[in-house]
Amino acid sequence: MNTSRTIQKDNPQTIKAWTFYDWANSVYPLIISSAIFPIFYERKTQTELGGVVKFMGMEFINTAFYSYVVALSYIIVAVASPLLSGVADYSGDKKRFLRIFCFLGGISSMALTFFDTSYIGLSMLALLLASVGYWGSLVFYNAYLPEIASEEKQDKVSAKGFAMGYLGSSILLILILVLNKMANFPIKYAFLLVGIWWLGFAQYTLIRMPKGLASTNYIDSPFSKGFKELLKVFTEIKGMIRLKRFLYSYFFYNMGVQTVMIMAVPFAAKEIKGLKDSDLIVSILLIQFLGIAGSFLMSRLSAVIGNLKTLTFVIFLWVLICVLVYFFVYTPLSFYFTAASVGLVMGGIQALSRSTYSKFLPETQDNTSFFSFYDVSEKIGLAIGTVTFGFIEEATGGIRNSVLALISFFVIGFIALVFVPKERK
Repeated sequence: MNTSRTIQKDNPQTIKAWTFYDWANSVYPLIISSAIFPIFYERKTQTELGGVVKFMGMEFINTAFYSYVVALSYIIVAVASPLLSGVADYSGDKKRFLRIFCFLGGISSMALTFFDTSYIGLSMLALLLASVGYWGSLVFYNAYLPEIASEEKQDKVSAKGFAMGYLGSSILLILILVLNKMANFPIKYAFLLVGIWWLGFAQYTLIRMPKGLASTNYIDSPFSKGFKELLKVFTEIKGMIRLKRFLYSYFFYNMGVQTVMIMAVPFAAKEIKGLKDSDLIVSILLIQFLGIAGSFLMSRLSAVIGNLKTLTFVIFLWVLICVLVYFFVYTPLSFYFTAASVGLVMGGIQALSRSTYSKFLPETQDNTSFFSFYDVSEKIGLAIGTVTFGFIEEATGGIRNSVLALISFFVIGFIALVFVPKERK
């Protein structure tokens, strides 16, 4: 298949449309993954089920079961994304798959409004599909970055996307809190608003973004192309020392970052004495607004000392934060301090990781395949991270012990990053 279609890089309108999807979909990781739903789930299963979830003849600690469901969603995306990325590269229509996963995530988020512990399997299925929709859409969303932005602008564009996401999701969360306090708005309807916000604002991206670049390599079966390309990418990466070592590091440190995002609220709800639900949500908002500053701060720092040195510094800070959490964070005040620290490093490490990987890619039109490999390795790592977190809690009887796993993830990621060759001059 051959195509002459091109995308103009650094076009302000295209970049605006791209970053707007962060504005649209970031309400899911904030309100459903991090802030409101984890509290809603933990309190509801603790009150109505005694903290023990029974599913398929087995019993699980409620927070451990939650982590297993989220881990399963990562595995589904890891399996599905190579298949679909092959079709996207072949047809040059990333936008179609972005739209499919966007609608899956938005509609499933709205379905959480009907969460019922009497039907825990169906209720958690909605969470599973919402997570698949969110993470699946990011495979195709991230693959646009090297097509729409030149290498020297990718850090800034990536950071702008994360900042837009932090700001937009924070606005909706504040709106939900105001409605809850002023108008006695039932908190379960927050999940309905998440879906409406996500699907509504995503239309700007879905209308304005180009379809994407098509592969110039003709193949008989676009469905098999994804797995063939994944193997091809794996083979190519083995010969790219810098990219290979960066992925080793990313696999581990991002495992820690994403596990923190998913399990921070369940941890605080059980371990921080005297912390009210409103305090938890305020701390998440603190993370959000500091995350905006962190995204741009790390982008500026990387422009001065380089991406790798900046990431090394940030991961070192993550190690310190996790050590402090394990040994010293028991009170609301200490938790607020930790939340502020996490906020500064959360947005920065995510934006910089995405743009660093994009910069390290070779010249290719099969960007979706490379980002599919990136996402597959990421999702496998996230599945391992969340399962490990839940398993340690069940095995030891304490969720605080699971923080030790986070420390090990960041330490391994830090060591691996030290051995990544420096960027080209």
